Amino acid sequence: MGISVSTVTEIMTTYFSRPGPENTEKTLRVAKEYAERYGIRNVVVASTTGRTGLLATEVFKGFNLVIVTHATGFIKPGYQEMSEDVRRELERRGAKVLTCVHAFAGVERGIRQALNIWLPVELIALALRRLFGEGVKVAIEITLMAADAGLIPLDEDVIAIAGTGHGADTALHIKPATTSNFFDLKVRRIICKPDTF
Repeated sequence: MGISVSTVTEIMTTYFSRPGPENTEKTLRVAKEYAERYGIRNVVVASTTGRTGLLATEVFKGFNLVIVTHATGFIKPGYQEMSEDVRRELERRGAKVLTCVHAFAGVERGIRQALNIWLPVELIALALRRLFGEGVKVAIEITLMAADAGLIPLDEDVIAIAGTGHGADTALHIKPATTSNFFDLKVRRIICKPDTF
């Protein structure tokens, strides 16, 4: 009986001493270097107002770049935090802009808010947020949303970029999946994240 030999890959992971938008430019730069090194051409970025999305269009020229906004009504009914002008500018720069229900919210959030009952999907979100930080939770969530919308291929890995509150401080290398196949999604590597949150 032979001894199995595993392959070891060493990669550099960046850890920020605190979360927040001051990490945005470094996060985008580190994520691009990683994408180029590993040949990843699909990038999904969370952006509420479009500020991070606009920076991402400068960094990820030539990539399949998907910018995922907050759902309309996230702050108050009928209100979209990203202006139409910013959305048009993102699209003019070649990005795809996605606005839809959040993968870890939707009807379950409505039930929790109305009846104070926590259901499985929001518990998954809570566990990810508490164990790994807001950015990891959001990066996974926006990957599911982009996959559901058909904006990223399911047979190619992606880089998902998100943050804590505003800006970007987290980047993950992910094998994508749709929400209905949630457990097929795999976080392959952490490229960067805050080590305090």
